[in-house]
Amino acid sequence: MSWVKQTFSSSIGRKIAMALSALFLIIFLLQHFTINLISVFSDTAFNEISHFMGTNPVVQFALQPVLIFGVVFHFVMGFILEVKNNNARKVKYAMNNGGANSTWFSRNMIWTGLVILGFICVHFYDFWIPEINVKYIQGDMSGMINGEYRYYEELTHKFEDPIKVGIYVLSFVFLAMHLLHGFQSAFQSMGAKHSKYTPTIQKVGKLYAIAIPAGFIFIALYHHLTAH
Repeated sequence: MSWVKQTFSSSIGRKIAMALSALFLIIFLLQHFTINLISVFSDTAFNEISHFMGTNPVVQFALQPVLIFGVVFHFVMGFILEVKNNNARKVKYAMNNGGANSTWFSRNMIWTGLVILGFICVHFYDFWIPEINVKYIQGDMSGMINGEYRYYEELTHKFEDPIKVGIYVLSFVFLAMHLLHGFQSAFQSMGAKHSKYTPTIQKVGKLYAIAIPAGFIFIALYHHLTAH
């Protein structure tokens, strides 16, 4: 496990590990958004895809644990980097112009990250924990209620509460703030910094940071406004 020790003891290693976990979560977020967006257009297709993802052993016992590890690792590494950066500062923030060489988003990554972490806990409580309870504690792998798949009905039911929808919307606004710095920072930490490619990465990063959270907000509002 010497590579683990090197990762946590080396500044470059920590940044690369953070970047890799960020890129992994960026890819997952896109996949998660794509599946959720299907719920707007077809409840049948959403039910079928959800059932496949929820019962496929590769997804459940290989990809899902990797995802959970990736989320935990990313946030733990984020806290470690924040502590290391604070300890490394020779001059306190009040003694210099903190905004001269950095953006508001980069200086507040830890706070936007904490909001996102809180949202993930709420999301797990709303969706993941009940799903684990039904499948592995109650032992019902059919995904059915009264002869129909339950996934779409459960999704839309969660968005009937305006307070919960408000929490989701606010959380995705913070996610956009986090991604506005985090997307291009991940590529930069991986060494993708070049006058030819950096402007494109920045443009793609801004588009992703705005479009994906906005898409999730649209999904939540759509199901809230169309709830019976």
